[in-house]
Amino acid sequence: MRPCGCRGHLCAAVELVEACNRRTGIIADPPIADVYEAVADPDQLSAYFTTGGAHGRLETGRDVSWDFADFPGRFPVNVVEAHPPHLIVIEWEGDHALASTGRTRVTFEFAAIDDGARTLVTISESAWSATPAGARSAFDNCEGWTSMLQALKALDRAWNQPA
Repeated sequence: MRPCGCRGHLCAAVELVEACNRRTGIIADPPIADVYEAVADPDQLSAYFTTGGAHGRLETGRDVSWDFADFPGRFPVNVVEAHPPHLIVIEWEGDHALASTGRTRVTFEFAAIDDGARTLVTISESAWSATPAGARSAFDNCEGWTSMLQALKALDRAWNQPA
């Protein structure tokens, strides 16, 4: 923790926000195009992450929505960029996001590894306010992205089951 005279509370919040702005990732066995589709395609995404339903494909400029069974309500999502099969950038409202926008930015990156046999998936979310409340929100969402990656990894195992 950085010494700054704030008795550590704000500094701890800033460090937590910075930690959650870093990337979280997994390695999935399917090729990059398949893994990208598992995120971009609303039917596939609904099967493992947006359990209340994803509405709309993640394509540049689209406004879509995500529903989560464990967090009822529709969450509007704006697709800032989509460059198949490498990148998806979205923005959505976040509790304690920076006041200027009230939105956070989530970046999904997909990179082919092992001569294209597997895919590295990384997710980062940024634009949190550097306050204790911002840190809590960042941490909560960081947990959500970690859960998404775990579910994607479970889907990865299903992809590799013999037919």
